Amino acid sequence: MRNFSSGFKNLVKSITLFTFFIFSLPTLVCAQTTAVDTSKAAASTVATAPSGDAAAGEALFKANCTSCHALNKRVLGPALAGVNNRHNEAWLIKWIKNSPAMVASGDKEAVKIYEEYNKAAMTPFPQFSDDDVKNILAYIKVEGDKGPVDKTDGPKLPPSADAGYSNYMIFGLIAVVIVAFLVILLLNKVIGTLERLLLKRDNAGITLLEDEQLDENHQPKDKLYIARKLVKNKKLVFFVVLCGVLTLGSFGWMDLWNTGVQTGYQPVQPIKFSHQLHAGTNQIKCQYCHSSAWKSKHASIPSANVCMNCHKYVQATEKYNGEISPEIKKIYAALDYNPETQKYGENTRPIEWIRIHNLPDLAYFNHSQHVKVAGIECEKCHGPIKEMAEVYQYSPLTMKWCINCHRVTEVNSKGNAYYDKVLAAHEKIKKGEKVTAAVLGGLECGKCHY
Repeated sequence: MRNFSSGFKNLVKSITLFTFFIFSLPTLVCAQTTAVDTSKAAASTVATAPSGDAAAGEALFKANCTSCHALNKRVLGPALAGVNNRHNEAWLIKWIKNSPAMVASGDKEAVKIYEEYNKAAMTPFPQFSDDDVKNILAYIKVEGDKGPVDKTDGPKLPPSADAGYSNYMIFGLIAVVIVAFLVILLLNKVIGTLERLLLKRDNAGITLLEDEQLDENHQPKDKLYIARKLVKNKKLVFFVVLCGVLTLGSFGWMDLWNTGVQTGYQPVQPIKFSHQLHAGTNQIKCQYCHSSAWKSKHASIPSANVCMNCHKYVQATEKYNGEISPEIKKIYAALDYNPETQKYGENTRPIEWIRIHNLPDLAYFNHSQHVKVAGIECEKCHGPIKEMAEVYQYSPLTMKWCINCHRVTEVNSKGNAYYDKVLAAHEKIKKGEKVTAAVLGGLECGKCHY
């Protein structure tokens, strides 16, 4: 017996140690791998630290470079990832400021690039300072080292705040359960009463009225007998009416609750513009077309001239037997542009885009406050826009949805000029100094004119 007990204890200890080892091994391996990766990343960061400010260069790059360049893909110009390794900083500063002058001077590298791209001169940027160019190069260095974006691992979108069960649905289910419970109790009481009546009838030899309505096969003589019997049952009628009222009321409430909610709204646009192709495949930044989202209340619809920055050269002829894409032809027709002579006519007309995302007049929404100040990505509200061949309304845009987002979104005030001003104003208030409405942004046009 003692041998058995001792052996059992040893077996338990062995199993415990084995289990601990199995569960702890992946954790140790992951920790060591993370430490190695962190040390490598730190060493890489120190070795390739850019001289400019990548954060400042991001805005300049998006505003000026994305029309012709991408980081990891050739567009009109070459892919810019690794450009800091291909050319020295001084040469790049001269090239970006005035590439035609470098080609004219006979610079070998400049002439090689000029001839490689069909002698299409790069747009000069003399307005840039040396620091501006260094900031852009720093941004290219930082983002280019990350490599191309994995399309299968897109932005992780939070579930819609209106998804799931609402409080009304829960209360409704509870009410249904309570009503069903009461019905069961009522039916049990009725059954008990009927059983007592049957017992009395059998004992007394009484023939009830119901028995007189039955034939020898115990089937009702009158076909409407059962219906009249059910109608006379007040409790049954009350229960049916109550269920009907609850059902109709529930459907009516759901219709009222969804009034004005246009989730999934997808109108047919005059031009089949694919965000999946432009924002997804070609990785064109949202702010390149919707530039005012960075600085104003409205995201705005880009003008056809913005389309022509690319489609003056990109005509998608490979899919249409050498002919220009019919959708691109619609842009040319709106601008009265002749692709053969590359000249514009005077018979221009606007493209009548159909607005998808609509807010009621009582709601005030400012794109710049969310995009620039809060740093929120466009996909958080507009959904997986990079996967949409045709755009539709992804989020409900209801008050509840906005409030839930505001409840969980953390405010990052570090290095944010807006919050720096607010904190500075609070410090003045603490010291008893004068704080005017202008200090709190009262001179901004959007405070009144929206």
